[in-house]
Amino acid sequence: MTILITGSRGKVATTLIPLLRERGLDVRAASASPDKLSLPDGVERVVCDLDDPATFPAALAGVVSVFLYANPQHIEAFLAEAKTAGVRHIVLLSSSSVIEPGADTNAIAAMHSAVERGLERSGIPSTFLQPGGFAGNALGWAWTAKSTGTVDHPFPGARSSLIHEADIADAALAVLTRPELRGHAYHLTGPASLSVTEQVAILAEAAGRPLTVNAVSAEAWKESTAEFMPPAIADALLGYFASHDGLPDAVTSTVEELTGHPARTFASWARENADAFRP
Repeated sequence: MTILITGSRGKVATTLIPLLRERGLDVRAASASPDKLSLPDGVERVVCDLDDPATFPAALAGVVSVFLYANPQHIEAFLAEAKTAGVRHIVLLSSSSVIEPGADTNAIAAMHSAVERGLERSGIPSTFLQPGGFAGNALGWAWTAKSTGTVDHPFPGARSSLIHEADIADAALAVLTRPELRGHAYHLTGPASLSVTEQVAILAEAAGRPLTVNAVSAEAWKESTAEFMPPAIADALLGYFASHDGLPDAVTSTVEELTGHPARTFASWARENADAFRP
């Protein structure tokens, strides 16, 4: 009854794997570089590169459930191999971008939608987790916050219901271990819709030092992200920021409904990661 966890170097996966092991479940941690994984005792490691279909058969052999990161490039090949292996349930880490207005022109939504549609066509029972912005995305501000005490952003008033990655892992645990929860799409959010300015103020309080938001143009922000972010993804994010500038983001109770505990606050994430924003 092995559960395959793809993308096992990611924050959600590294939190989920120990939770599954604590339940006594057999876990196979998959990564393009499994030798770099730090795993609990008893967890098997395997090469599974979602960009390389040749790695799929060995990774999926004997697997009954999969926690899947959204990579559309070879999704049909992955799902065909999953069917051959007898996989009975797949939990997809999708995105709330697929249910936002304008999803049909959004590069982030398109990537996740392609995998959702592939799963629907496959006939393999599937569950979609659709979180909004991750609290951990704030680490993208850490370098300038540490060095200058400022965060550059084109829409300081843009609001987002950031979710702690541990809550996504808890939700994944629930749907992987409770059959009655399967076969649905779950919109996951944090407990509050916060503007960028409010997020930075929370980080400043946690770090114990002043931090301010520096409003920059969309063009300057996109240029500053060019080394690590494809232009289509940057445009999708800019569109999201613009559409939520001064407007509340949706807040759901889904985390509590799935896990039995309230969603963790952004302040709790900030306290856990305060050192990243200190000189």
